[in-house]
Order: sequence, then structure tokens, then C-alpha cells
Amino acid sequence: MPSFAATVDITHLPGILDPQGATIDRALPALGYTNVTQVRVGKSIRLTVDAESEAAARAQVDEMCHRLLANPVIEAFSISITVEGER
Repeated sequence: MPSFAATVDITHLPGILDPQGATIDRALPALGYTNVTQVRVGKSIRLTVDAESEAAARAQVDEMCHRLLANPVIEAFSISITVEGER
């Protein structure tokens, strides 16, 4: 069965407070980075899924995101899948 490398990038939805991003946004000018604005902090999750097809792997990861990995009330997510190999 092939293995698929999945990456899930999770970010706050627009309008949701991002205290980590705001702290970084305020600190960067003090370090000389005056050309950076609108800093947002998210998370990235990487996992390997054994599945019959890329579509099956994507569907499983999407279900994981809806059930556990992301909070759909305040977060958006995107999934990228690549073939890792046969196991």
C-alpha cells in the first residue's frame, strides 16, 4: 500500500485575535525590521498516511482536521499530499 506525506497548515480565521502574531508584530521594529506587518502565527502538522490512493489519504486527513487537528470555529486549514512510497 502506498504511503502519502501529508502536511496540514492551520491558521486563524480572519478577524480572530492572534496574540502571538501581535507580539511578534510589535517586537520586529525594535529589531530593525520596520518593513514587516500583519504577522500571523499558525501551526503545521506533518504525518504519513498509508492509503489506497491520494484521494483516500486526503479524505482521511481532512476528516482528522475536522474532528481533532483544527478548530473550525476559529481556524482554517489547508492540506498538501505527496506520494512518499510503497510500504
